[in-house]
Amino acid sequence: MSSRGTLRSGVQSKVMATAGRKAGSLMVEVYRAARFTVLAAAFAAGCAGGPESAPDVRVTVTRRLMGMPWSITVHAASPAAGHAAIAAGFAEVARLERVLSDYDPDSELSRLSAQAPMGAAVAVSEDLWRVLHRAADLQADTDGAFDITVGPLTSLWRQARRTGVAPGTDRLAAARHAVGRQALELDADRRTVRLIQPGMRLDPGGIGAGYAADRAMEVLERRGIAAALIDASGDVLVSAAPPGAAGWRIAVAPAGTSAEDHVMLVHAAITTSGDAYQAVEIGSQRHGHVIDPRTGQAVPGPAAVTVIAPDCTTADALATAALVLGPEAGLRAVAGRPGCAARFTWKDGGAVRTAVTRSWPGVTADR
Repeated sequence: MSSRGTLRSGVQSKVMATAGRKAGSLMVEVYRAARFTVLAAAFAAGCAGGPESAPDVRVTVTRRLMGMPWSITVHAASPAAGHAAIAAGFAEVARLERVLSDYDPDSELSRLSAQAPMGAAVAVSEDLWRVLHRAADLQADTDGAFDITVGPLTSLWRQARRTGVAPGTDRLAAARHAVGRQALELDADRRTVRLIQPGMRLDPGGIGAGYAADRAMEVLERRGIAAALIDASGDVLVSAAPPGAAGWRIAVAPAGTSAEDHVMLVHAAITTSGDAYQAVEIGSQRHGHVIDPRTGQAVPGPAAVTVIAPDCTTADALATAALVLGPEAGLRAVAGRPGCAARFTWKDGGAVRTAVTRSWPGVTADR
């Protein structure tokens, strides 16, 4: 997951959740070094209501989890109820970070990767099982463009970014040997996982944050929160519309311009995968930060894909897969899934081009 909007350089992006002052003041801004902007705005006209209106307080809290900023916005009966629900949501994300992190050597996922040389079947928690099972389905559905076993290749390219030296053919070939669906064995009856190839490493990027957002939303709902927005640094998940509003108005906006394209969402997720900012020049070649698991090569770009889906797990993974597949195949992969839509933006010479699936909702431009 990376950034939001158009393909301009040298612009700091902003993820902003805003609400009109008359409906209860809120403005939380999270700045990230990226070239895209996503604005998530809930316009709750008439929230103030009359004397018979149910109490409605909008609360937003921002925290850093999974190595990035998260914000949760809720509509609650009182400030105390809102803060308590948000605290429970963040606690769920923190718990899942201890399960899914590939940076924490003590996480459940890291401990599983450490057992790869032994090739033993390992019993895993329900959460890790659900992520791996979902990842396996998405790997099959995208012809390998999304692959949670891409970790060995991710490690090589992270090193390349630090050293400025692209990985050699031999090293890429060795890493690719430990990547692919054939290297991961899942036993649903026993809920065990076996990493078959030595050197395997699981990489939850492209699915972990989305899964955590989905689970956090479930926690909010159990706390009686009907209207909420979770923003995991641009992976945005919304539930029911705020009181008095038709939905959550999400703006995918070109950074540094006055134009904003909006979509209105309820009970849906929207996320963007892009490589405009995090690309690195090695020699004369441009290398993005997203890796094609099938070839071992970094996606050259620059490009960005925004995906709408019923849940954040799906939106997160499909955005990554579509970026790897490219405009035509990427949009086709999204278009065939119920409740999903996508917009692909890429640079073609000096021009910026955009294509959308037929399911992409109507947008308006504010100028």
